[in-house]
Amino acid sequence: MVLLISWEKDKLSASCNMPANTLKCIWESMRPKQWTKNCFIFAVLLFSRNLFNLPLLLRAVFAFIIFCLISGCVYVINDLVDLEADRVHPVKSRRPLASGRLKVSNAILSVAIIIPISLAAGLYLSVPFFLVALIYLSVQLAYCFMLKHVVILDVFAVTLGFILRVAAGGVVIGVEMTSWLLICATLLALFLGLSKRRHELVTLKLEASNHRKVLQDYSPHLLDQMISVVTASTVITYSLYTMSEETVARVGSRNLIYTIPFVLYGIFRYLFLIHQKGEGGSPEVVLLTDKPLIFDILVWVATVGIILYT
Repeated sequence: MVLLISWEKDKLSASCNMPANTLKCIWESMRPKQWTKNCFIFAVLLFSRNLFNLPLLLRAVFAFIIFCLISGCVYVINDLVDLEADRVHPVKSRRPLASGRLKVSNAILSVAIIIPISLAAGLYLSVPFFLVALIYLSVQLAYCFMLKHVVILDVFAVTLGFILRVAAGGVVIGVEMTSWLLICATLLALFLGLSKRRHELVTLKLEASNHRKVLQDYSPHLLDQMISVVTASTVITYSLYTMSEETVARVGSRNLIYTIPFVLYGIFRYLFLIHQKGEGGSPEVVLLTDKPLIFDILVWVATVGIILYT
């Protein structure tokens, strides 16, 4: 009903009348800054020591682009579903749809065009990749319309999105995702998801449940406990991964253990930003703006690359 009313209002709106402005609004609504999350697709490529295999690298890049388009459309759909709530939010009210700069009709049309093209491109890559992409889209739609209102399952749905990204990166190059990589990706995604919920709850305070209904079922103490469990589990799991005989046999070296300090620093730095700086509500922004964290990630990637490829 809200979408129908908004659609009627759009007929009278003069905003975003120029095609260039409309495309710019659609691009902004797809939140390209969020696309850093799709870098999880390259995890299997990196750890399987195929990063410099040009044909496989190109397939992974193609898969990355497809997931960026699909996830971008999911953000547009989410904005359509939360349109009224976003209009009263201090930050989200500036988004194209909530501010009225983008018509509802144009947003729906763009999604109706981009999603089928993206899925068709995924099918061209491979049937397994297409199925993973389709499952990812289904999970994200379930999140937009239902799961984001269910306590704990809301974070699990977001986490599953990260796992499916890793799985997509594996199937598109024909390399199986190891159990260690699956567990590490799951815990890291849970860490980011819970941290985001905590930031929203602490920042919005009494208005939190008006912004996101499920926040009324959380408390800072509960989220801190969950984050503590996930943080410890992430560090322990990654440490065990670097020392496992399976990893040593696959990599041909025990030197991955020297990357543990970078993981520790990255997690501690992120916790510092959450608790002391009041950040963490947008992981993609933190990962693109916090210089110490960026440097740590780059050094970790370089160290892993040296160990795996030399």
